[in-house]
Amino acid sequence: MRIALVSEHASPLALLGGADAGGQNVYVAALAQELGRRGHRVVVHTRRQDEHTPRRVRFADNVVVDHVDAGPHAPIPKDDIWPHIDAFAADLRRAWRQDRPEVVHSHFWMSGIAALEAAAPLGLPVLHTYHALGNVKRRHQGAADTSPPDREPAEQRIVAEADRIVATCSDEAFELRQLGAQMSRVSIVPCGVNLDNFGPEGPARSRDPAFAHRIVCVSRLVPRKGIDDVVRALAEVPDTELVVAGGPKVAALDTDPEVGRLRQIAEELGVGERVRFVGALERHQVPPLLRSADVAVTVPWYEPFGIVPLEIMACGVPVVASAVGGMIDTVVDGVTGLHVPPREPDAVAAALRHLLDDGGLRDRLGAAGARRVRRRYTWARVTDGVVDAYQQAITGAAGRRRNGIRLVNS
Repeated sequence: MRIALVSEHASPLALLGGADAGGQNVYVAALAQELGRRGHRVVVHTRRQDEHTPRRVRFADNVVVDHVDAGPHAPIPKDDIWPHIDAFAADLRRAWRQDRPEVVHSHFWMSGIAALEAAAPLGLPVLHTYHALGNVKRRHQGAADTSPPDREPAEQRIVAEADRIVATCSDEAFELRQLGAQMSRVSIVPCGVNLDNFGPEGPARSRDPAFAHRIVCVSRLVPRKGIDDVVRALAEVPDTELVVAGGPKVAALDTDPEVGRLRQIAEELGVGERVRFVGALERHQVPPLLRSADVAVTVPWYEPFGIVPLEIMACGVPVVASAVGGMIDTVVDGVTGLHVPPREPDAVAAALRHLLDDGGLRDRLGAAGARRVRRRYTWARVTDGVVDAYQQAITGAAGRRRNGIRLVNS
């Protein structure tokens, strides 16, 4: 098939760990690579952020990244992209008239609107993956939510008009149902892990012999990821260091506001010397860091899916995870890790002490996590599910065209 992936802010070429570079980038990159490996011809459309970047860049076999001119040729916060989506959609429409894809798969709400606007005049089927829902974000962040006011109406439009929705977990499917989604047009397909990179075997990053244990967090450094809860928990977990990967590169850590906030919390709690920030890592640097951990922690306030817990489990490391979003499905409490309520550092501390005090339990949970990922969360298996959704969308759209039916807002 000729497939268009639309990902306005999350380029597969981006360095991970920044405020707007995380799981969506990984998902789009891995899906595109696996589709290309199978012989599909894939174009990933993303916004140009640098005037010197070529319009098209080869990314993998049968995959190119198309840099769309929409807004300034510079990085901007993703919430500031919305005023430029009309230009983004117009560019997509021109491109698809010249090189028509068979199916369009959009990622995140702004891409969904751009894809619908560009595809409708051409009669192209559109699938959409939200990666995060505006009403869920507002529920948890309240006044701190910087999303444009148009976000939630736009997401409801996508629910009504997309030929198919690809949800990443059962919790998201429940939320979509509350938005009025027809469950017959929703496919639940999880995210995946590249097992060529993430596995129990391989090098591990060196450890500081001054500490008996190491805890690792790999995350974007934004408040909702709950890193401050891990820092607070550390105060109740003796003889243990916390290594935090993510955020800007090492050279810029000292000027990063979130790093400064987290360091201040650590100093106030007397654990400043036990918390170390290593900055943004290249993808190949993440598995050695994870393998060096006794336990890895990911405790966001909410999480649409969460690829990091899968990467942790793939490396054979037990995980302490918030019982939210996709992690309800992926992390099996007491089997591959431990669930904790979000925003409760005392619960995080208790889970960490329980695991760090029992090496046998850590080994059992780590081995079970690696087995679970190998069985359920390979990108090959994920892509099977996505391609099946593509075929259903193409067939459904063709049937509606024959019968003169068009999906509209209800």
